[in-house]
Amino acid sequence: MRPLSIVGDGASALARRLATRLDGRVAVVERGDDAAGSDRSEPDRSGPAADGGVVDGGSADRVGRPDADTEIAFDADGNWRGRGRVEGCDDLLDGLAPDHDYLLAVGESRLRVPAILLGADPDPESVPGTVLATAGGPEEVALDALVADLDDAEPWITRETLVRRVEASADADRSGAIATFTGRVRARDAPDDDRTTHLAFEKYEGVAEDRMDDIAEELTERDGVFDVRMHHRTGVIEAGEDIVFVVVLAGHRREAFRTVEDGIDRLKDEVPIFKKEATESETFWVHRRD
Repeated sequence: MRPLSIVGDGASALARRLATRLDGRVAVVERGDDAAGSDRSEPDRSGPAADGGVVDGGSADRVGRPDADTEIAFDADGNWRGRGRVEGCDDLLDGLAPDHDYLLAVGESRLRVPAILLGADPDPESVPGTVLATAGGPEEVALDALVADLDDAEPWITRETLVRRVEASADADRSGAIATFTGRVRARDAPDDDRTTHLAFEKYEGVAEDRMDDIAEELTERDGVFDVRMHHRTGVIEAGEDIVFVVVLAGHRREAFRTVEDGIDRLKDEVPIFKKEATESETFWVHRRD
């Protein structure tokens, strides 16, 4: 899934214009204050490309059933609207990623994803993600260029996304096992260690992806292994968050477990990804210290 944060006056209007230009399933997520001020006479589906729903992050007192943490309503055509709670922005992205190709977050500036800033005096430092464009209003944004930039940006991949992909493999009916590995940011090795606040990952664009693809293809050639997928996130990843995934579809558990272990070992040894660690007292490149 390719997420985009749209911040500033006219963000909701730009999201609906953009949704009609995107090829695939699109989720539009609005903050409660932005959703309340938008024109609800517009349909939730902005056209054939916006094959999804609008998630309204409104406060609990706006939910029709106060005893429900999540509320979703469908109409006769299968369109839906929902309100609910998530623990954090990353949880929202993780939940929507497996079923959507794009996510347009209206008015949410905390996401570490590509962003569009609207308004007279946009401040790129106000958002943690890469700013793809700035404009005075939604009508000034060149949609064709924006779509191209969004498709070139880093996608949001989850473990569940990779599991869905291997489940759709041609040999899935021969498989009796799916094994996964998830690497995450460890806050500390021992109770008295200086706490790690976050890691920052950089990779050689194109080279890292090609090497991971090569490793996955080589592992898939093993007897009893039908599909291997792997993904390593880049940028700033905070303590407790996921970094890397390896997913293996195999005939039996032994092949699956062995291949998952070999896959993550080879990824760490062979893929050019560099890690900077930030603790409460210092920041350093891990490969240089090693």
